[in-house]
Amino acid sequence: MDTTRRTRAVRHALAFVFWTLLALSYALSAGLSSLSEGRSPDWPRALAWNLANFWLWMAFVPLIAWLGRQAAGAGWQRFCAVHVPAGLLVALTQMMAQLFVFWTLCGPGHAPVHTFAGFVGMQFAYNYHLSLLTYWLILVVLRGLESRRRLRDEQWRSSQLEVQLAQSQLQALRMQLQPHFLFNTLNAISALALAEPLRARLMIARLSDFLRMTLEQRHAQQVPLSREVEFLRCYLDIQQVRFQDRLSTRLDMAEDTLHAAVPSMILQPLVENALRHGLLAKTEPGSLHIASHREGQLLRLRVDDDGLGLPPEGPTEGLGLGNTRARLDVLFGAAASMELTRNAGGGTRVELCFPFREHVA
Repeated sequence: MDTTRRTRAVRHALAFVFWTLLALSYALSAGLSSLSEGRSPDWPRALAWNLANFWLWMAFVPLIAWLGRQAAGAGWQRFCAVHVPAGLLVALTQMMAQLFVFWTLCGPGHAPVHTFAGFVGMQFAYNYHLSLLTYWLILVVLRGLESRRRLRDEQWRSSQLEVQLAQSQLQALRMQLQPHFLFNTLNAISALALAEPLRARLMIARLSDFLRMTLEQRHAQQVPLSREVEFLRCYLDIQQVRFQDRLSTRLDMAEDTLHAAVPSMILQPLVENALRHGLLAKTEPGSLHIASHREGQLLRLRVDDDGLGLPPEGPTEGLGLGNTRARLDVLFGAAASMELTRNAGGGTRVELCFPFREHVA
């Protein structure tokens, strides 16, 4: 039996149990009511009446659900045109079927009638009114369940679209990083190959590590911060060869943040931005400080440089920063933020803030 058929069988079994329990509870109520009035309860008639009533309604549920779908979202005129006559007809059919089954199984009992027509005439007003109410109650419940299912499906599709968007942004980030990064790195290795072969070999090893980690994380939407730091160290080791003594770096990652789940490659664009726009054109040696800490349920990541700082007209966001902000928005919505500010001593600070969550492998 495939999953769909198994799910359908379970659903039918649950529906049967639900309607049967409902019938038994009504039969029990009728018996207890007789006992409270000092009469002996007629359990067979109570069971026959309520089981016939609720099992018949169980059989009509698919029809009412189909009628509900026919009039859904088509306005009140169509809704009334479908359900007013359908409700009258379904309620009448169910009531007549219930009375017939009960009459066939139990007969008139103590009722002052001797024919089925007389029994229908005696029961018609009360039971038809009750059947009409039951039809509309079932319709409301089914439409509510259908609305809930549609809302859940829409939320699932929305979350899938958000994941796809985040993945496409991550892929775009990798495509933007690797070509020019590889070009610059290979040029630096070429320049070092003869003059400083040991440093050239070290740079090749770090480049190999960098590419391996990029491949390992190519499908990961989020990684532990410790993994992101490892990736960043590899990237900085390569950049250190380019900058040589002109760059000093410091990583202060709080111990309780290393298992936090962070978007893959979330720090590298910020560091690259600081190197390219803040420190590369600076004549004096520069420094880069990367830190993390936890504030309650929030994780804060910070990249500080003492480079040229923000332009006088204010910060401008290129592809790297814009992509980072968009990824945070997709993954965390309003719960995340990214701020660019001037450092008091010169340079720029970029700070990311988003909900703290333990990474689950």
